[in-house]
Amino acid sequence: MPLYSMKEIWSPLKWIGVKFFRTLDEDGAYYIKVGNKPRKRI
Repeated sequence: MPLYSMKEIWSPLKWIGVKFFRTLDEDGAYYIKVGNKPRKRI
């Protein structure tokens, strides 16, 4: 999924390298990214 179709959700875990994303389409799926690994759907 392209980066421009996702929005990052802020959380304190971002300080240690765990980022959360949400898609901007109608289903609003959530993704997690840990370090340099690719995003995975949760």
